[in-house]
Amino acid sequence: QVQLVESGGGLVQAGGSLRLSCAASGRTFGSYEMGWFRQAPGKERLFVARINRSGGTTYYTDSVKGRFTISRDNVKNTVYLQMNSLKPEDTAVYFCAARLSSFADYKYWGQGTQVTVSS
Repeated sequence: QVQLVESGGGLVQAGGSLRLSCAASGRTFGSYEMGWFRQAPGKERLFVARINRSGGTTYYTDSVKGRFTISRDNVKNTVYLQMNSLKPEDTAVYFCAARLSSFADYKYWGQGTQVTVSS
């Protein structure tokens, strides 16, 4: 079992940038595909980005493509979400998640970090 802790959220003006971090416990971080999700008030939790075990393959939801970049450092046991050109619609609680297989549900979740983008 892995524990995930997000950090780096905050308040930023539209057009600004934030870099979220997700620190994982244990020595098996490299065994997990990692994802970022977000949940805005009154909305369901939605997929944002994912990255494979080695970090060589990434995928993004259309609304963030070209603005967000997911990356990972398997030595530091950390996954990142670089968010540029932020929009008010990006305001949400952002969650880091882990799964062992692309055919499995994301089993492990962090507590979330708040991102607020003002207009």
